[in-house]
Amino acid sequence: MGILVVDDNQANLFVIEKILKRAGYKDYESFSSAQELFTYLQIDSPAPVEKPVDLILMDIMMPEIDGIEACKVLQSIPHLKDIPVIFVTALEDSNKVAEALDVGGTDYVMKPINKTELLARIRVALRLKYEKDWHKKQEEKIRNELELSMQVQSSLLSEPISDKSLTIKASYLPANTLAGDMYYWYRLDEHRYAAILLDMMGHGISASLVCMFISSVLRDSIRSCSDPEYVIGELNRWMNSLNHRNRQIPYYFTAIYLVLDTSKKTLEYVNAGHPPGYALVDGGDLLELSNRTCAVGFFDKIEVQKSVIPYNQSIQVILFTDGVEEAAERNGKEGITTIKRAASIYWEDPKEPIDLLLTKEHQANASDDMCTVFIQAVAQHT
Repeated sequence: MGILVVDDNQANLFVIEKILKRAGYKDYESFSSAQELFTYLQIDSPAPVEKPVDLILMDIMMPEIDGIEACKVLQSIPHLKDIPVIFVTALEDSNKVAEALDVGGTDYVMKPINKTELLARIRVALRLKYEKDWHKKQEEKIRNELELSMQVQSSLLSEPISDKSLTIKASYLPANTLAGDMYYWYRLDEHRYAAILLDMMGHGISASLVCMFISSVLRDSIRSCSDPEYVIGELNRWMNSLNHRNRQIPYYFTAIYLVLDTSKKTLEYVNAGHPPGYALVDGGDLLELSNRTCAVGFFDKIEVQKSVIPYNQSIQVILFTDGVEEAAERNGKEGITTIKRAASIYWEDPKEPIDLLLTKEHQANASDDMCTVFIQAVAQHT
């Protein structure tokens, strides 16, 4: 514990030091001016060594730099602004004392110093400092855990695929460190690929944890049987199992799951309560991946209906979560109309799929998780 005492009167410094010593406080330093305090704290150094300071006792009336100005300086320095400052003053001007507290002072003690009062105020200030330090450590721990969780969540997302015949990529913009949106694709064999875009109810820690759970279930289900009706049915079964164990907050998600077969030139999909994606077939017809199945997790059993889209030369699919549509509508656009217009254009391997649907400004102003998946398959002539 470190206590710093600042007073231009040596007699006052002697009195305070004696009180601190008799009360059992051994780690303290005294300074006769604010400038000496600043030098000790290395406030002008580009890389100051942070010293263990828990409290500052400071006079208000001092030459050159008074206590109020000194407190303002301390408040402007991030690693010093949380150190409590108790003003020790002979001023009876209540306006001056109020100003001292307004600039960041924690408390004040009037001169001549009453030992009992000073020690009581020191104990209160130190207790508050310890509590604040504890909360800062907890917040840092939570931030580190969130960062690790974000890295784990990001590691579950699929890497882009880009070659002459197939492109699959995504844009992922979480509103918070952790998100409820997830995408994943998997190569089933030489010609078939399974892919999903899902949007978990809510966002943040709980939604991301359920997302990671579903990601594990999804992988097992796809490897067992990739058929869209089977996979969505399995995800619903597991979501209901999770909800039965957790009655307080039932979870559900919307999703589009699809299987692309580049040999048969077909796209099989199930839209489970998700915003409609769009498929541009052979560069001409724009088809809506309509919603024919309810969201996953609402009911114990759901009727899953898959659809099949055939193509001859090419198929381009754009999927998105509702955060994308909401961002478009919130910025004065027609939302789904704008997205539909972008989906009707054949794009050559866009760098960021979401840029096709929203400007950078509109992306920055979004308040919800946003994810866009772009899939494009082109038939290879032999």
